[in-house]
Amino acid sequence: MITPQALAICIFAAAQTYAVPPSVILGILNVEGGSIGQAVRNTNNTYDLGPMQINTIWIPELARYWGVQERVALREVRDNPCINIGVGAWILRRKMNETGSLSMGIAHYHSATPYLGHNYRQKVIGAMQRYRLVRRPDDLIASARPSRNRG
Repeated sequence: MITPQALAICIFAAAQTYAVPPSVILGILNVEGGSIGQAVRNTNNTYDLGPMQINTIWIPELARYWGVQERVALREVRDNPCINIGVGAWILRRKMNETGSLSMGIAHYHSATPYLGHNYRQKVIGAMQRYRLVRRPDDLIASARPSRNRG
């Protein structure tokens, strides 16, 4: 369990570290609907872990970067909400850098397949609008420009 105050600190620290809007992190958290300790099996035999549903495909790279065994990296991503949110923000930043935009970065957070990514982006923007984190999708696009020096 994590308190709302601790969750806010995790979100803002991740947003600042990776230069991504905290409102987008909240939108992704809402759409993903994951929880601490959760591992959801996918049809391709990977798992989505924790609050931001980080796919286990990232675990080998994270383990190497952190200098830990893969089982340790998996446990931390699955069970530590701040690490999970930080990894989610890191992935979002990488996708923003790869695609050159926040909008496409959100889509590619979920899938590089155009229709899947587009539908996901619309869900994230819809969640952000419901919680009044953004008024119009154009406001979101203008709120963050990719930085090539991160991720």
